[in-house]
Amino acid sequence: QLQLVESGGGLVQPGGSLRLSCAASGFTLDRFTVGWFRQAPGREREGVSCISESDRVTNFADSMRGRFTIGRDKAKSTVYLQMNNLKPEDTAVYYCAAASWSWCAIGGYDWWGQGTQVTVSS
Repeated sequence: QLQLVESGGGLVQPGGSLRLSCAASGFTLDRFTVGWFRQAPGREREGVSCISESDRVTNFADSMRGRFTIGRDKAKSTVYLQMNNLKPEDTAVYYCAAASWSWCAIGGYDWWGQGTQVTVSS
């Protein structure tokens, strides 16, 4: 029902870095579990990572662990996804989603953003 807003996507070269941000309109994300997901062209949506309302982190895919970091910007009440050493296979639309329950899971999120495009290419 309620929408989140992602920002920070764009075009980056392989090996480069990008920082995505997720913000909520009309409410704060401070008390919500928030997950990042992505969908590549012609592929199904997959989970990236999640941070619970108590700031416990769950990483959903081994291919992104060590390169992607999820966290909270307390001052701005946003959740970010720091992406380092980007690869062409990371090209996708990235979505953030929030859940009212207190733990991280691959599904069951209540609110979704519209997505932001990330393109990794030389």
